[in-house]
Amino acid sequence: MHSKLPDVGTTIFAIMSKMAVDNNAINLSQGFPDFPLDSTLVNLVSKAMQDGYNQYAPMPGLPALRQVIAEVIQSTYHKSVEAETEITVTAGGTQALFSILQALVHLGDEVIVFDPAYDSYNPAIRLSGGVPVHINLKAPAFNIDWEEVTSKITSRTKIIMVNTPHNPSGAVFSEKDIQELERIALKHNLIVLSDEVYERIIFDDKKHYSVLERPALTNNSIAVFSFGKTFHATGWKTGYVVAPPTLTKEIRKAHQFIVFSVNTPIQVALAEYMKTPSHYNSLGKFYQQKRDQFLSYIKGSSLQPLNCYGSYFQLLSYESISKQADMAMAEELTIKHKVASIPVSVFYQDKSDNKLLRFCFAKKDETLEKAGDILRKI
Repeated sequence: MHSKLPDVGTTIFAIMSKMAVDNNAINLSQGFPDFPLDSTLVNLVSKAMQDGYNQYAPMPGLPALRQVIAEVIQSTYHKSVEAETEITVTAGGTQALFSILQALVHLGDEVIVFDPAYDSYNPAIRLSGGVPVHINLKAPAFNIDWEEVTSKITSRTKIIMVNTPHNPSGAVFSEKDIQELERIALKHNLIVLSDEVYERIIFDDKKHYSVLERPALTNNSIAVFSFGKTFHATGWKTGYVVAPPTLTKEIRKAHQFIVFSVNTPIQVALAEYMKTPSHYNSLGKFYQQKRDQFLSYIKGSSLQPLNCYGSYFQLLSYESISKQADMAMAEELTIKHKVASIPVSVFYQDKSDNKLLRFCFAKKDETLEKAGDILRKI
């Protein structure tokens, strides 16, 4: 059989998580919290089930949830969004991205992607018939060279994909970045696909620059968000897309035939839970404490932390310890030292190896402390 994705195997997240289990290692590889959800939210889901909200939700999402999302966007980004025509509830951020690309990318269309990138971007573009155009971010700050971006734009360029706060680096957009993105997108009439699933997880008084805040840019932009990231419930696979009506109409055409609709009782619960701003406004402070705690636990290690301003991932450089490839280092760390991480080269199309490993700090303090005790001795 001729494979549509001949070079794609099991994701690195599954590989490293299995390796962690097989070797009884602390799993800081896959990006999921190991602490409990807010019981209020769990109880709301249970109540929704008991109240009979167990059948299909409307294809675009429950009206009550989309209305609350619109209100949150208004209060957060001062952007008026029409719940009926501009918001679609999705089965997580990954499905959102896939539906968008399937709906909008035609055979031969080029999509600009910045590496290191979340591993679903490239396959989703290719499955849609598009051509990924990869541009490497400039390590160690992982900033964008906008002149290079301009040089890569052709008559076939359709979409530019951005991700801030950034996975895996923890970098965030500056005001100049969002200005340059707007200038380039408007000049070349590009659609901006903005992955903002870590919007609430931002540190050190940095500001999250969303495409939703730029009036001139919003008509060309699609923003993707994740309840799983915001409320520590990655297994619920629930997110949403915000896009102008013309783009939303096309996205929903694909969405309805990929998943049709999203888990009903969870939508009912989220519609109620999101009415309380403190449930999401304190997230940055919460995770900054986690980041700082993790860094304190590894202080004295030969592993060197890079700046992390957002997401719940910390990059550590092992360059002063070993010159071996990052995959080999990740395997050694898991098997010999019992801490699992992700080698950053897997996020690059060209497999650039900067001797960096990604660690997830969305973990209980005791988990981070145990990992820190190990890493500090390396």
